[in-house]
Amino acid sequence: MMLTKAREPLELRDVAVPEPGPGQVRLRVLACGVCRTDLHIVDGELDRPKLPLVPGHQIVGVADDGRRLGVPWLGWTCAKCRYCTSGRENLCPQARFTGYDLDGGYAEYAVADERFCFPVADALAAPLLCAGLIGYRSLRLAGDAERLGLYGFGAAAHIVAQVARHEGRRLFGFVRPGDEDARAFALELGCEWAGASDELPPDELDAAIVFAPAGALVPLALRAIATGGTVVCAGIHMSDIPSFPYELLWGERVLRSVANLTRRDGEEFLALASRIPIETRVQEFPLEAANEALDKLRSGEILGAAVLVV
Repeated sequence: MMLTKAREPLELRDVAVPEPGPGQVRLRVLACGVCRTDLHIVDGELDRPKLPLVPGHQIVGVADDGRRLGVPWLGWTCAKCRYCTSGRENLCPQARFTGYDLDGGYAEYAVADERFCFPVADALAAPLLCAGLIGYRSLRLAGDAERLGLYGFGAAAHIVAQVARHEGRRLFGFVRPGDEDARAFALELGCEWAGASDELPPDELDAAIVFAPAGALVPLALRAIATGGTVVCAGIHMSDIPSFPYELLWGERVLRSVANLTRRDGEEFLALASRIPIETRVQEFPLEAANEALDKLRSGEILGAAVLVV
């Protein structure tokens, strides 16, 4: 499924099976998660993709040698800059990203840099490779918060909620006003309270993670956290944050973003996910229904994660 122009549907095309280059592996794709970042790319909000492009960066496939591997968003780094050499490869200025700079997994075959692949056990673990990893990194940056708010209860929140509950944290879910299905989903996954994003929770929060790409949620999250608390913006793209009074930030509150992931994040999280174990709720679509999956994600009709099964 090929993106040839932003804001237009993906096109189903027959192309040559890709040949792996030096250091790469070729995968027969089993499944590929459908991520909100894919939507930002297709909708032109992330505006520098290579074109034409095969989207998709939550890939599970079988290598030519029979190994089952997962491919995440971070697809290549220089390994030489000050970020790469200090454990911050997620900030490498030359980084290349799967399904953005590099063709991804909305296809029957894909190639990937073997250094950035992870062993995985299950094809339907595809959402762990971005929704799970970004949620995990966001949770780490939220610190040891006991009372944690999750704004936007989609793929990432439904995974990180399971990690947070495993760690004994108290969870509070925030959904779009009137979305009773998402509210019920948040309660099902262990939130002790779930309500509209413009509501205040019954207790002050120690931290909040904003997964929804809506900048207007940031002042609301700051209003909900206690002094000394942290708001983590987890998305790669967000609408503009409106101005807000300094009072909401004062009291040593922290507002920070999460950028991409590191291979260490992947190793730690996937090991933890198998111990908990994480259960992903997925809605499956055939490869040729990628546009339908994106439409449903855009309109908020996906509970959990959407996955293309090849």
